[in-house]
Amino acid sequence: MTRAVIGRRGFAVGVGACALPFGADADEFPQKPITLVVPFAPGGSIDILARLTARAAGSALGQTVVVDNRGGAAGLIGAASVAKAEPDGYTLLMASAAQVTIPPWINRSLAFDPPRDLAPIAHLADTPMALIVAASSKMQSVGDFIVEARARRGELNYASTGVGSISHLVMETLKLAADIDIVHVPYRGAAPALNDLQAGQIQAMFTSTASAAPLVAAGKLRPLAVTTPVRSALLPDVPTMAEAGWPAAEVVVWAGVMAPANVPRGVMRRLERAFVEAVLTPDVQERLVKLGTDPVGQGASAFAEVLKKDLALWQRVALASGVKVE
Repeated sequence: MTRAVIGRRGFAVGVGACALPFGADADEFPQKPITLVVPFAPGGSIDILARLTARAAGSALGQTVVVDNRGGAAGLIGAASVAKAEPDGYTLLMASAAQVTIPPWINRSLAFDPPRDLAPIAHLADTPMALIVAASSKMQSVGDFIVEARARRGELNYASTGVGSISHLVMETLKLAADIDIVHVPYRGAAPALNDLQAGQIQAMFTSTASAAPLVAAGKLRPLAVTTPVRSALLPDVPTMAEAGWPAAEVVVWAGVMAPANVPRGVMRRLERAFVEAVLTPDVQERLVKLGTDPVGQGASAFAEVLKKDLALWQRVALASGVKVE
């Protein structure tokens, strides 16, 4: 059995990501409920995205798509369980970079190889991250932040939600692009980090626009830029990193559905069509935009290209920054 891949750590190209024939399995699929594993506890943005799209995709497939929360190890426990599942299309993963494109470069020991063991089905949505400071900070722009960081090398602190997290690595991307030296302070979640940021104990942080928007509206935080190529619907007056003069710090925080490698091609196509249509339904799009998530709705081939670029980005950042997770 062969599988087309992109490069040394590439993802299979094309719908279904394998060379298996369509066959009777695709014609009859699905014959029972499908499990969509969310590798985090209930209630977060990934969980909400999964539940919204699972309901709509289940209707299109004629079977229930059951959301199964399997948290732990920054999402790697749930991701590994899908990677090792039977490749029949009945076990899927609601994936993000934290489980797929970042771990190969920063985790010293993994129970699975994400690029080899998981195949893309549908790129569902992107979540903008925002560079934020306290409302009391004198920094009014990304330029101000860079100037301050260069003038006080090694003196400023920035928060993240943990070593190797997206909020950590996005700042590492900006550090590399701008040649600044600021101290990383990891937290166990966004809430305590945001509290310390407001209090002035931390000088800056990258967090999701959904987390930042209420505190910005309350006058407690000031957003300097967002990481996506276009502005965020939640913070429409805030420039992108490219608009702020730092296109090298542009990062897309994606979410999508993946399956164990070698699921039959026809089964993958049915799943792809169902999930793309699900995230593009007007009510799902409306809910996601209100939550600060940008619906995408791209199929497997386009998703594979996103993953390829993401792998290259995080490889470069990991090698340059030396970030490792034991």
